Amino acid sequence: MPAALRLGLTGGIGSGKSTVAKLLQTHGARLIDADVLARATTAAGGAAISRIRETFGADSLTPEGALDREKMRQLAFADAGVRARLESIVHPLVGMAIEQAAVHAETDGAHCLVFDIPLLVESAHWRKRLHRVLVVDCGSETQIQRVMQRNGLSRPEVENIMAAQASRSQRLQAADAAIFNEAIHLDELAVQVQQIANQFGL
Repeated sequence: MPAALRLGLTGGIGSGKSTVAKLLQTHGARLIDADVLARATTAAGGAAISRIRETFGADSLTPEGALDREKMRQLAFADAGVRARLESIVHPLVGMAIEQAAVHAETDGAHCLVFDIPLLVESAHWRKRLHRVLVVDCGSETQIQRVMQRNGLSRPEVENIMAAQASRSQRLQAADAAIFNEAIHLDELAVQVQQIANQFGL
């Protein structure tokens, strides 16, 4: 059986990447969501929790024993060293979980795997593991407004998150295909996804 097409999906925060991922699933793609797997590793009893407690102390966890995401986000964006230490714990575990999910999906007969990876461009090792990269793009101000409305974050908080991500130009340079998700309706986005799906044999 030929190996499944491995399609990397990425985009800045608020770009609409998750919506595109869901639309790709309607065309038969199997989704592997890095964020979902990362949350599992940092949930109560998750694989990363013991090392997080050792590294950052019990105050880094919620009363239920999960990573206190709000507290760590504030610390991480204030101190790049904190972010680097947290990523050194979580990222290898997420990488293993992603590969296990991919093997399972291929064994199950999936012919296209969509890897939803927010920091795909920032993590150089991902590109060589993928056959194609699809970027969901939109303007920076659109990102800010969407995330402020969706997550209740302030403009500086959103701008800090964006500053820690690759730039639009860096993402687009890494793309084999791009979807421009700016000021369009969901049905128009669906048409773009349909065209991409056809392009990648879905």
